[in-house]
Amino acid sequence: MGSVRKASAWLGLVEDNDERYYDDDYSEGAENGDSWTTDPRVRIAAEPVPDQERRIATVSPESFRDARGIGELFREGVPVILNLTAMEPADAKRVVDFAAGLIFGLRGSIERIATRVFLLTPADTEIVNGEPQSHTRDGFFNQS
Repeated sequence: MGSVRKASAWLGLVEDNDERYYDDDYSEGAENGDSWTTDPRVRIAAEPVPDQERRIATVSPESFRDARGIGELFREGVPVILNLTAMEPADAKRVVDFAAGLIFGLRGSIERIATRVFLLTPADTEIVNGEPQSHTRDGFFNQS
């Protein structure tokens, strides 16, 4: 079947008469009463994962008065994405200073995600970069 014919069949413009794609050994039902079996390499958990609170708060404060809510979330151990793009620059600077004091006092960390967007993480939270280590070491993504 030519590529144009395949594309036309895929779009439903012509009938697909190509029998190469059908498996003759396929049967509609399970034979001999066989049921589905799990691949032996797949392990089924004996117990459910303990219920852990996994929350991330996204906060877009409008003024410095909203800083208290940021502090309360962070004290509860919730990572906070702080979006300051809608704030006036002077108030945004005050909120960043507040956040810096907050993470210093509670031994957390702060990371800039984008312009005027920050991630505040508690001390027991690991930040994963998302870039495979093999690519950064072999220079594959090295633009210099």
